Amino acid sequence: MKIINSPQLNIMAATIKLSRVSDDFGFEATDGNGHIVKMDTSPESGGKNFGVRPMQMLLMGLAGCSAIDVISILKKQRQDVKDYKMVVNGDRQAGVEPSLWEDVNIEFHLYGDIDEDKAKRAAELSVDKYCSVAATLKKAGAGVNWQVFVHPAEEK
Repeated sequence: MKIINSPQLNIMAATIKLSRVSDDFGFEATDGNGHIVKMDTSPESGGKNFGVRPMQMLLMGLAGCSAIDVISILKKQRQDVKDYKMVVNGDRQAGVEPSLWEDVNIEFHLYGDIDEDKAKRAAELSVDKYCSVAATLKKAGAGVNWQVFVHPAEEK
């Protein structure tokens, strides 16, 4: 076991523990802070819909990572983000194992008094520079495309 003393380096280390808790493929993964995620495979593959599929979780991670970036950037620019939503769609490679994400499309939906150019720049910075999940997907060969939609605060 390697002990990391530097607080800056400690954020780079992670330990995930996984346990089977439901039928054959129902798992719970727990991070070092005690957060739990349920995972399973599809019913077609023997699962029971106990939890999210691991490859879908990767897209969820992309959404969360990029959302944190975009909100952080816009807050620094004093943009009034009243609400925030994302839609992430992905297509996987067909007929190969492992089947990686091939194309990923992100929709950023921002609500409030927000400069559209600043919102687009924040999304671009996230996807192309800051989001580690986006970088991981790109290094695996996925195309990551995005669009930004700025809506008035009352339009949800």
